Amino acid sequence: MSTSVTLPRQKPVLADLLPGTLLRDVVLVIGAAGSVGALAQISLHLSFTPVPITGQTLGVLVAGTALGWRRGTLAMLLYGLAGLIGVPWFASHQSGYVGASFGYIVGFVFCAALCGFLAERGADRSLLKSIPAMVAGETAMYGIGVAWLAVDLHVGAGKAISLGLTPFLAGDAIKAGIAALLLPGAWKLADHR
Repeated sequence: MSTSVTLPRQKPVLADLLPGTLLRDVVLVIGAAGSVGALAQISLHLSFTPVPITGQTLGVLVAGTALGWRRGTLAMLLYGLAGLIGVPWFASHQSGYVGASFGYIVGFVFCAALCGFLAERGADRSLLKSIPAMVAGETAMYGIGVAWLAVDLHVGAGKAISLGLTPFLAGDAIKAGIAALLLPGAWKLADHR
């Protein structure tokens, strides 16, 4: 007896509602990367952690979910690679390797991919489905970000969690809530056109 898992069929994401193909996708990917870069400038540095509070997470959640996993992943790869080679759009206009915080930028790629994948299966259509998708994306981002921080700072898991996760949970819960409201709201507007 064999069992197989069947994933729900792929559904369009919000970006698919826009006319066009390649040019549209290029503009969306560049725009999403730029939006995350702009939101990174909303930055508050805390004295006890090398990781700043920023608006980036909101941008990553929205970009991944609205663009789907392929475009969302490309947008975050563009964001990370462009920042790495000198575009000053990481937090506080930084670029290059930003040390312990760089793991979160790597995590953005996986966050956007996961949120986009879930959106392509309808997780962006209602608040009850959007919230778990946003939490899953943030979990992927924090998993990579906190692990990177631990390695970069040579600290154990408990210390890495207290430096790179705990101080950000409330703020990122709010950002996830905003993103979870925005996407179904945008679908409602699109359905009424």
